Amino acid sequence: MSAAPTTPTAPAARSGLWHRLRGPQGRNLWFLAFVAPFIVGLLLFVYIPIVWSAYLSFFEARNTVTPTRFVGWDNYRYLLNDQLFLNSLVVFVVFAIFIVPLTYVCSLGLALLLNGMKWGQAFFRSVFFIPTAVSYVIAAIIWRFGFFSGARFGMVNSFLRNFGIDPVNWLGGGNNLYWVALVSVRLWLQVGFYMILLIAGLNKIPPETYEAAALDGASGWRLLRWITLPQLKAASAAVVMLLLINAFQAFDEFYNMLGSIGSFPPYGRPPLVHLYLIALGGGQQDLGVGGAGTMILTALIVLFGVTQNWVLSRGERTAR
Repeated sequence: MSAAPTTPTAPAARSGLWHRLRGPQGRNLWFLAFVAPFIVGLLLFVYIPIVWSAYLSFFEARNTVTPTRFVGWDNYRYLLNDQLFLNSLVVFVVFAIFIVPLTYVCSLGLALLLNGMKWGQAFFRSVFFIPTAVSYVIAAIIWRFGFFSGARFGMVNSFLRNFGIDPVNWLGGGNNLYWVALVSVRLWLQVGFYMILLIAGLNKIPPETYEAAALDGASGWRLLRWITLPQLKAASAAVVMLLLINAFQAFDEFYNMLGSIGSFPPYGRPPLVHLYLIALGGGQQDLGVGGAGTMILTALIVLFGVTQNWVLSRGERTAR
């Protein structure tokens, strides 16, 4: 008697989280697993505070993070009529006038110099990039107590004495010399970062372009003027935009170098320092006015970005 034929049964479908992670769907699951913490942090610490700050800007919120009384546009009117806030915008403009072109020129010069080196390029890139890893607070403290300390001490005054120059009270004394300290520390901190961005832009320029120009007799300034700078237009626009935003966000060097010398100089309070003193310091603690100030600054940054993109796109259309 023969046994009844058996029909092959399909293996049990593998299920479970581990098998899904190892299967084709695992790519999406792994992506979500790694991206989710970043998205949650972005929502909690960036977007939700921005929305809440915009909401608070229409309310009175003294000594509390919850609104107490709706005031409409009064907080905005108060700031736009506040001479100290308007002065803080002037401080930003002055700081940007100094720091943006200086940083760009120094970064471009270093990028051109290092990009043309035949050896040691990686070493010097690292040397100039290292300061970008230093905390702005630490750098400001070092600059204040190490380089520009008081009227008699500090490395800068020691250097000046070697040439018979009287010591200078850089951070006080009713003069505007504190700008030297503020601009120099920011320059030291950020030149290396923008140098790397411009080097990346230089590496995208085809070598054949320079070779063809050299055959036509171009060299030196002509190569820079007619090939390098036009090819760096996109990278330069990004660098200038980032520099403007960072200048708008200036806080650490101003607060740590000027905030403890008794009082801020008349033009030593950039917008963020002024809003910090309104919202959290000076006994005022008015988060509604502080929120209105952040919205004004955000609108100005967006305006800068849109204007820059418009100018660049118009220049490209004209070039065509």
